[in-house]
Order: sequence, then C-alpha cells, then structure tokens
Amino acid sequence: MRIALDEVLAQQKILLLDGSMSTPLEAMGCDLNDPLWTARALAERPELVRKVHLDYFRAGADAGITDSYQATIPGLTERGYSLREAEDLIARSVELFLEERRAWWEEEGRGSGRPMPLCLGSVGPYGACLADGSEYRGNYGVSDQVLRDFHRRRMEILWEAGTDLLALETMPSLHETRIAADLAEELGADYYVSFSCRDGSHICEGDSVEDCARTLAEGHPHLRMIGVNCTPPQFAESLVTHLRGCCGLPVVVYPNSGETCDPATKTWHGTPGGPDFGDYARRWMRAGAAAVGGCCRTVDSHIRQAARSREIYLKLGR
Repeated sequence: MRIALDEVLAQQKILLLDGSMSTPLEAMGCDLNDPLWTARALAERPELVRKVHLDYFRAGADAGITDSYQATIPGLTERGYSLREAEDLIARSVELFLEERRAWWEEEGRGSGRPMPLCLGSVGPYGACLADGSEYRGNYGVSDQVLRDFHRRRMEILWEAGTDLLALETMPSLHETRIAADLAEELGADYYVSFSCRDGSHICEGDSVEDCARTLAEGHPHLRMIGVNCTPPQFAESLVTHLRGCCGLPVVVYPNSGETCDPATKTWHGTPGGPDFGDYARRWMRAGAAAVGGCCRTVDSHIRQAARSREIYLKLGR
C-alpha cells in the first residue's frame, strides 16, 4: 500500500526530504565521472545506495528520492545494457529504497514515533540524459514525441515498482514538464514537480515560476506539490514566496549547497557562502515551504541541520 503525502504532512507539519545521492556515494569511493552518474552505482555498488538511504532516514528525512535521476533507458542502453537490464535497474532503484526503508522501520523507525518515509521516484529531465548540463538550460530542440517516449516507460516502471509519488525534478522547461505531468496523469500516479531555476523568479528556460505554477495547477488533479530544486540556495526564499502567492499547492524546496557545477568535468567548485543550511531551511519554512531538503552537494549533516531548524520553527513559529 502506498503512503499518502497528505498523511505525512499532517503528522509532521513540514516534510523533510533527503539530500544528494552523488556526494555521499563519492565520499564512499564511487567514481561517478560517467554519463550514468549515480545510476552507475545501481549496477555496481547497490549496497552503497542502500547506505545513503539509511543515513538519510537516521538524519530525520521523512521522504527520500530513488537513485533513478540518471537511470534512463536511452542512457543505460547506450552504455551496453539490454532493454530488459535497463528496465530492471530502474525498478531496482525503487526496490533498494523500499527494502532499506522496511529494515530501518523495523529496527528503529517504528519505535521513534516518526512516520514511515515516503518513497519519491526520481524522474529527471531529458537534459540529464545528455550529461552536458542541459538540465540547467532546457531548450533541447527535440520533438514532443521524443520527450514523451523518453519519459513514459521510466515513469511506468517507477510507479509499478511501488514508489509513493513520482518526483518530476530539476525540470528546466515548462513545456517538457507539461508533457511529463500529462503522462503521470495518464498513469493515475500522484506526483510533484520541481524546477531548476536561474534566479529568484524564473526557471532555467526563462518562464516565471508563477506562470509555471498557474499553468500546472489547472487540469492536473494528481499534482500534489510544486517547487524548486538543484538551484542556488540564495534564490530559494524568493522562489518559495512567489509559488506560495500564486497557487494553493504545498511548496517543496531542496536547493544545492551553494557550490557551482562544471558539467564538462562533472565537478563542483567554490565553497558554500552565506548562512548555514539550517538557517537557510528556517528561512524557507518562514516563507511557507511545506517540504524542505537538499540537492547537489548536500549530505546527511545538512538534513540534520534542517531537522533541528524545523523543531525550532514549529516550537517558536519563526
């Protein structure tokens, strides 16, 4: 039986998401300088994917994202996997999460009073498969049919494998997002949408987040949250405010740590500046975010900071 987002939100008031998959995997010795990125670990180091999920559960995450962002049928088959093997690896991303969730729940979670964490099936954008940073640009120049074919089967696999919600995340393009959202509606799958953004009011392809939210709020009854991720943290408060002001959906926000990605080398540069992650998290909560977590370069310590910030925010109301 799937877990409902509304039930977890009602219990926790503010949902805590997990953080990055890539940074903990690299810290444990995974070489992710590959077009498959973190999906490489699904085939080669699944035990480490489990460990990442477990560490986030223990840090306080009420929801976690499957290791399927870069696990696409075109990407996997180009690297030599058969169609069956590619589909099985995508399903495995959900199975690993659910198996680790069950083990954590029996050993620790049930007695803690916390809800069982939601499983969010990551559906990255078409640009992620290109492995050239296109998820921060959009404007792919491909047909609608290419986008439908790219997204459809992976979404079916993730939903059939038992994910609680589909996570249409790091979306740079409203046009692509509408195609993916329509596919989710055809599946009858609950989902959320999260955009990559270039500043405090626009997604990467240029549309305002307000226009995006208004467009998707109509005619998409299975859309459960809307928000932003894989975006510099200094833009997040403004983006949450814009989204809260234009639609009645819960707002999800999980930015990067503040470093800058070089898509050519798949490396990150600079150091996070400004407030620490916990202070940022409280700002997003005060702005009206219903779900808070981290994206690239964030780890379990960032989620622990966000958990402490939620405790303070819910106690003091500020």
